[in-house]
Formats: sequence, C-alpha cells, structure tokens
Amino acid sequence: MDKSTLEKVFEYASSPVHGTLSRKLRKGVKIQVNDGTVFENATLFLGDAFVRVTSKIGEETRNTYYAWDKICCVTTIGKVED
Repeated sequence: MDKSTLEKVFEYASSPVHGTLSRKLRKGVKIQVNDGTVFENATLFLGDAFVRVTSKIGEETRNTYYAWDKICCVTTIGKVED
C-alpha cells in the first residue's frame, strides 16, 4: 500500500486539530496499525517520514511512531450505523 492511500485512510478516520498539523480520531472511531495496539481518542501526526500516534494512558502520554514504508495495514473500527 502506498503512502497516499494510507494518508487517505488516516484522514478518513480523523479530523484536523485547529491551528496544528495534527488530526484527532473522530468520535467513536478506533484505529489499529499493523495489527498492533488499538488506539482510541488518539491524535495523529502525518509527517513526511513517519506517522506519530499520541494517546493518553492513565496519567501518561504515549507516542508511537511508524515509518510509512513499514505500515502494511491500517484497520479502522467503528459502530455499525443503521
């Protein structure tokens, strides 16, 4: 999967954060990269060389970095709408 396709997937799952280059996951949407951790209420940064996923766990902030060329799959998870 190429970078432009992955960018579209991340953009679909998130909304821009006003005044920044970051994107917040849409309400009710979770995301999983490479069958790893499922992120909920996370903020994404789509850089030229990497993707950063920032999430809060308890009182800590966790930043997870992915190289674009190492991402093989992205799963978006949301509730079924009638």
